[in-house]
Amino acid sequence: MRVPVPDELLPVDRLGRVHFIGIGGAGLSAIARIMAAQGVQVSGSDDQDTPFLPSLRELDVTCHLGYDAAHLGDLGPDDTVVVTTAAREDNPEVLEARRRGLRVLPRSAGLAAVMAGRRVLAVAGTHGKTTTTGLLTSALLAAGADPTYAVGGVLTATGRNADAGSDDLFVAEADESDGAFLVYRPHAAIVTNVEADHLDNWGTEEAYHAAFDEFAGTIDREGFLVVVGDDAGAAALATYARSDGLEVITVGEGESCDLRLVDVGFEGTTSRGRVLRDGVVVGDLVLRIPGRHYLLDALAALAVGLRLGHDADGLLAGLAGFTGTGRRMELKGEESGVRVYDSYAHHPVEIAGDLQAARAVAGDGRIVVAFQPHLVSRTRIFGEQMGVALGAADEVVVLDVYLAREDADPSVTGALVADAVPLDTEHVLFEPDFDAVPAALVARARPGDLVLTLGAGSITQLGPRVLDLLRGARG
Repeated sequence: MRVPVPDELLPVDRLGRVHFIGIGGAGLSAIARIMAAQGVQVSGSDDQDTPFLPSLRELDVTCHLGYDAAHLGDLGPDDTVVVTTAAREDNPEVLEARRRGLRVLPRSAGLAAVMAGRRVLAVAGTHGKTTTTGLLTSALLAAGADPTYAVGGVLTATGRNADAGSDDLFVAEADESDGAFLVYRPHAAIVTNVEADHLDNWGTEEAYHAAFDEFAGTIDREGFLVVVGDDAGAAALATYARSDGLEVITVGEGESCDLRLVDVGFEGTTSRGRVLRDGVVVGDLVLRIPGRHYLLDALAALAVGLRLGHDADGLLAGLAGFTGTGRRMELKGEESGVRVYDSYAHHPVEIAGDLQAARAVAGDGRIVVAFQPHLVSRTRIFGEQMGVALGAADEVVVLDVYLAREDADPSVTGALVADAVPLDTEHVLFEPDFDAVPAALVARARPGDLVLTLGAGSITQLGPRVLDLLRGARG
């Protein structure tokens, strides 16, 4: 559901008690954790016990499972309800909040409330936001800063997706899917790439690109914008932003980039490259996560840290120590010689990037991938491209569409994706039975292979089940 952004964005100390409808999601759980750490009385509800809830319970935040009007307790007119975009209009807690006349805010306004009074470093882009936000946070921490941060995934190093820091910096993932990133008024921003997505909200590719132009216009004129210049959409944004009087720093492998990456190489799960600025070596960028796209994300994070005045050695050490975020090429385990990874990729470009990284990790082994399309509208528009991207694997299992925010459409199923995979039919399976997928993967995997589960929905639950089956087969 869409909740309008109020004309006046209140700081957190004027929200009273705050209840989150959908507190288990990546975005709302991060805001809730920061508010709780700042002394706000926080509660929330969700229909799933997600990986983000344990760190909230550590702060004595009451997290109800299921939705019920009674969960709002005795909240009154000076208190606030923050609602996930995934909530339905008939959600009983939403209906009760409106009946009582409570202040009801969207996620963007809740995040803006905890940002108040801080220098916001916003990370935007069609792909790579979560990883780049985590990389920037890790780099700044290693360089001696103590930022508040809100990331769309659990940082492996901390086990949390948010923390309240002691200095004036606030590192935030800025989501464009519902226009939330237009609210934050950042001091500086990163845009990793701009390629059409979320057309269920924006309607056209032109409108989507125009939203990023508008986002650039919200950046403090005393601040700056970092873009990955190798991406055509981000490069076009850089040109627009410069013409609008904003300082722009470009990063990438191209010769014209302000901060350039050369001598790129991959070995297993390690990615590396040498960083140049004006032809002078800044240092070696080494990551413990595989993939060219992650190197470019890290280069953007490095550019922000350098522009803020931090030492390159400290920033590079923080990037080298970054161990990833949950659901971004995350190793779930190894059994019987088969490694199982999980990743959030749900757009054709993301699928291609993660399969390129998986190929480097797999070495002589094959890639056995399971993909769950996310959103009916996205599958309708990009389903064929998703299938083509999956052709970089050796064995492919496609699940049915994960329904979120939209109703099912019998004409849009995972078969649209499976039919477009450019492999022989014996290497491609459309399996609409979710519970049958682990066995289908195990039947295809052999020692030395890498199994990769991809998608933004419930497919993340399957990795442990695959490992259990492999363990059972061995026993």
